[in-house]
Amino acid sequence: MEIIERPFVIAGPCSVESREQLESVCTSLCSLPQVQMIRGGVWKPRTRPGGFEGLGEPALQWMQEISNGPLRMADGNHVRFCCEVARPEHIELCLRHGINTVWIGARTTGNPFMVDELAEALRGNNMQVMVKNPMSPDVRLWIGAFERLQQANINCIAAIHRGFNMYNNYDYRNTPLWELAIELRRTFPTLPILCDPSHISGKSSMAKDLMLRALQLAYDGFMVEVHPNPSQAWTDADQQLTPSQLSDILKSLPNNINDDSSHTTALEALRSRIDAIDYDMLQLLARRMEVSREIAAVKRNEGISVYQAKRWESVMNNRIKIATDMGLDPKFVKELLDKIHIESVRVQFE
Repeated sequence: MEIIERPFVIAGPCSVESREQLESVCTSLCSLPQVQMIRGGVWKPRTRPGGFEGLGEPALQWMQEISNGPLRMADGNHVRFCCEVARPEHIELCLRHGINTVWIGARTTGNPFMVDELAEALRGNNMQVMVKNPMSPDVRLWIGAFERLQQANINCIAAIHRGFNMYNNYDYRNTPLWELAIELRRTFPTLPILCDPSHISGKSSMAKDLMLRALQLAYDGFMVEVHPNPSQAWTDADQQLTPSQLSDILKSLPNNINDDSSHTTALEALRSRIDAIDYDMLQLLARRMEVSREIAAVKRNEGISVYQAKRWESVMNNRIKIATDMGLDPKFVKELLDKIHIESVRVQFE
């Protein structure tokens, strides 16, 4: 999916509720130069039956009528819409009503059978396809969805990071786990990634901070839920912004946070120091593994098993205490030491 201007902003209601609601939010959002596409929930997969599950084709009809009407986006083009699809027939209906950008939702991304069906339905249609991360924190499922789309010769694609469902999400509706989105980008370096602060936070008050964090991580834009009157929204009322709130946030965001072409001398000097420290760390790791090999030889001669649980527990507790006193995050240090220990054990088996 080609993104010319950054940040690329998609905004609109969680659910299309009426023609009047859709027209109202479109009129407001089309006045914002940063908004380049309108989202609207047409089919709403709910966790439990009985909730509002979307208006279906009538909502698509309203989108088509608005797109063909006199209203224009801030760039002068016809109003551009996108919506979520979960079944092949959804894609057919979108095409029938002039919708050429869709996204695959989190629940669907986690089901390879459904992604395969959608990929086949999308084959040859030249649609733009965005894929939300799966609900479970498994980056392989997310990567697999893109691979299935590419196998169907669908190359106009983008990712939407909407957070992951965890046992304890702390202050979030869905924990961001930013590192998984970074891993996705390592796998697909040119893939555009949008942040969905609405679903990550579950609270409209957190949207600005999350959007700024996404820009600092070089995301390409946002998909944000916006409603004319969020308190009256039929779905996800707490996380939707008003058009005015979105406008204020977009105006407050820095314009050049991702500009990497004008490094200052001070920044280059600090980066050189980081490079030197990294080199020192790698040398120390290499020395540590050499000592592990020497330990392995002693253990073999004395008939001692490679893995010593009590010894490792004592080492871990000691190192975490030292790291905490140095101001380091104990969780980070534990994860790092665990990885080093796993490699040390592997080296001892060589």
